[in-house]
Amino acid sequence: MLELNTAETVIDHGLSLGADFAEVFVERSLTSAVNTLSSQVQAVESGIDFGIGLRLVFGAKVLYGYTNKTAADELKRIMIELAAKDQRDPRLGLVAFDFSSPEERHPATRTLSLDADVESKVAYLLASDSAARAASNLISQTRGMCRQKEQHVEIFNSEGCHTRDVRNYVRATLTAIAADGQEQATGMWSDGGLLGWEIREHVDPKKTGDEAARQAVVNLGAKACPSGRMPVVIGNGFGGVIFHEACGHLLETTSVAKKASVFHDKMGEMIANEAVSAVDDGTMVNEWGSINIDDEGMETQRTQLIKEGRLTSFLVDRMGAEQTGFDRTGSGRRESYKYAPASRMRNTFIEPGDADFDDMIGSIDRGIFAAQMGGGSVQPGTGEFNFAVTEGYYVEDGKIQYPVKAATLISTGPAVLKEISMVGRDFSLACGMCGSVSGAVPTSVGQATLKVDDILVGGQG
Repeated sequence: MLELNTAETVIDHGLSLGADFAEVFVERSLTSAVNTLSSQVQAVESGIDFGIGLRLVFGAKVLYGYTNKTAADELKRIMIELAAKDQRDPRLGLVAFDFSSPEERHPATRTLSLDADVESKVAYLLASDSAARAASNLISQTRGMCRQKEQHVEIFNSEGCHTRDVRNYVRATLTAIAADGQEQATGMWSDGGLLGWEIREHVDPKKTGDEAARQAVVNLGAKACPSGRMPVVIGNGFGGVIFHEACGHLLETTSVAKKASVFHDKMGEMIANEAVSAVDDGTMVNEWGSINIDDEGMETQRTQLIKEGRLTSFLVDRMGAEQTGFDRTGSGRRESYKYAPASRMRNTFIEPGDADFDDMIGSIDRGIFAAQMGGGSVQPGTGEFNFAVTEGYYVEDGKIQYPVKAATLISTGPAVLKEISMVGRDFSLACGMCGSVSGAVPTSVGQATLKVDDILVGGQG
């Protein structure tokens, strides 16, 4: 996407300004979105974006700028402006790039550059809407979305790195709204991955509509949730959002290097119950949070974060490695060329155990089964969180009694890790978008159903 001699000239110019490290990140992205509202197509959008990000590092200081132009003079001008207050004696020597192409672990066939497949996506969403309405006469409205992206990246840096990659993302979602008089409730089904629209072969519109409708109807008939400290069983898949938000961000060197994480000095220590082993894995085939290489050009990997309760690794990008001394983990990620990379999660999850679901529920005298989790808020640094339960049930005397609404789970990452006593076998992942200092990136969260022995539950019952 960028001429090799242009990249060489620009990188050499960055070093001539005295930078310790110089990088050029080139991106060209194609996007497509189809949105439906009930039985109608609401919007069809598409676009192409191109840009170049320039990063200079002087010691611990990172300078970043970007442009949509490819001319060497323009790129050098931006570098001069970035380094205006930090320029020093030039580094000697010219950079020789060593091109490498990553192994393609995530095949995609129905990509945007071949066909946007708009008619097929519309048909899928409308069929899902019909299925939701057929599932219950209480369904008053649905919202559907199919989004696809094809991202081409090329990376050059002053350490001789020259590599490129293509990433194909696709995600489909249906939200159903159930209504009974003045009362309303929602349910949602979503799936996606690092692949093309061939995902259509694996998603069933009837299942999509049925599941979204089922959740909405369950929530419509739910009672107010009781409050207080109690045990909670958290469902698989998106239930892993609690670990991601309340603990995962505390393991990124973005916060560890600044000692803004409570775990910054806990390497090798027991930070969780021994039932907990957690991983961040960028290599999982066609998963939403996977990558071949990170946005600094390093091949991705599987990183064991916690092993049987013991902290074993952080998520480390290039700057994080320099600041903390830990090895890089292929975790440098950014939303686009408009952002400098930072240490970020990929597919982050608690590994499955061998506990039985009935045993988890049976061990509870009075508590909650949080079957589906939603969004919430997290306090950076401490991991204090407040997460909504989007589908929950009251449990008493070891049995699920009735659905509850307006439940929230309140705790801290460090505290909840130590309260996880049982982890099941029904492992699954779920798609999400994670926002941080380098923008929003696709990440997967996940776990098997697990039991938290003691947590504060907020409710109106």
